[in-house]
Amino acid sequence: MSNPPLKFVRVHKHDGISWVYLNRPEKRNAMSPALHVEMDRTLEELEVDTDTKVVVIAGEGGNFSAGQDLKEFFRGLEDKPAESKRMQEIANRWRWERLYNYDKPTIAMIEGYCVGGAFMQLLATDFAISAEDATFSLSEVNWGILPGALVAKVVADAVLYRHALYYGCLGDAFDGKEAARVGFVNRAVPPAKLEADVTELAHKLMAKSPAVLRATKQAIRQVRTMDFGQATDYLAAKNAAIRLNDPEQSYKTGIHQFIDKKSYKPVYQPFPLGSMITDQSKK
Repeated sequence: MSNPPLKFVRVHKHDGISWVYLNRPEKRNAMSPALHVEMDRTLEELEVDTDTKVVVIAGEGGNFSAGQDLKEFFRGLEDKPAESKRMQEIANRWRWERLYNYDKPTIAMIEGYCVGGAFMQLLATDFAISAEDATFSLSEVNWGILPGALVAKVVADAVLYRHALYYGCLGDAFDGKEAARVGFVNRAVPPAKLEADVTELAHKLMAKSPAVLRATKQAIRQVRTMDFGQATDYLAAKNAAIRLNDPEQSYKTGIHQFIDKKSYKPVYQPFPLGSMITDQSKK
């Protein structure tokens, strides 16, 4: 049975990039239960889509997301405990478990509003680029609740303790330049250059060995909560796993091209994909 067409999510695929737009522009892409269901399904499908090399999370109509839809997600589910629990699980799954552990590189493209619950998908992605004039706010304190779901945790992990306290406790709005300064995003760029900058980053990522890139991002995420002994063992096992399961044979290929062929400079560029070393090529 085929899935119903998407209504609250729009996907545009081009040149290896899948642009995934939250599609409720009339609500500044506030997240409803139906949107959560569609996003969860969409990310599941794109993770195994062979045409998708990088996923960009964005918002339709000039806004990333105004957070959870207060009427539909909160008030609408108040007297429906079973449905509320199910929706919370789906919302948390795509915004954190799925994106945080995603097999492919992910980028958040931030423009307009990024508020409250939208910080989960912002901080679950591997990279984030913002328009300089975007508006960020952890506004929950202003209407009587804690930052929703895992927001307090992921914010506290992402930035310095005093930055997390300041914006979590005050709820003050701040722009893309400030978001870059404190570490919520990688950088902020003029609005007219936002999409081009995201596209350039995506193409840089696509030039890397997919297996090594995936292992590297997973390793960096995991070792943050390990001690040095645990990290040493984990990273050694991860490195061994890459060499066993890498179709590009990246280590052997890179070493061969750098030392023997002198065909590239790893400080400035990756080895060319599709140039896998073979026994014949070593002769």
